[in-house]
Amino acid sequence: MPSSSAADPTRIIVNGRSHPIEHADEPLLWVLRDELGLTGTHYGCGIGACGCCTVLVAGEPVRSCQITAASVGERPVTTLEGLAERGPDGQVTALHPVQQAFLETPLQCGWCLPGHVLCAVALLNRNPAPDEAAIAEAAQPNLCRCGGYNTIKAAVARAAELARRS
Repeated sequence: MPSSSAADPTRIIVNGRSHPIEHADEPLLWVLRDELGLTGTHYGCGIGACGCCTVLVAGEPVRSCQITAASVGERPVTTLEGLAERGPDGQVTALHPVQQAFLETPLQCGWCLPGHVLCAVALLNRNPAPDEAAIAEAAQPNLCRCGGYNTIKAAVARAAELARRS
């Protein structure tokens, strides 16, 4: 019998809110997209190789296609939708510096964008002033089918600059 402090497998905390879930044994990716309507997390390869489905779990990049929603437990999940600041009416009032930087430096198709944005957020949380090598290392686990790696590195460098100003 689980202890009273065990996480409730029928709820997860996403973007600062606790949500009931029906399919705790499904991959987190599908719970986010199908149950919670958070479609900013993309399906890519389904085997954890491409990074399109990356979310932050307790601040660390995780491939959401490779873990179940139940395995998250009480650790907070952050998706692309949870980065911007929102007003009381739920409308976006300010983009996260990483979102703003990728808006200023757009990718060709953007399919890989969620993974790159969330890995950049994790990087800047650990290292607010990353050098080019640190940016390249943080971007490396995510595939870009358009080959936009130089644009991605420029966007992350710009995000670091914007974050330092705010």
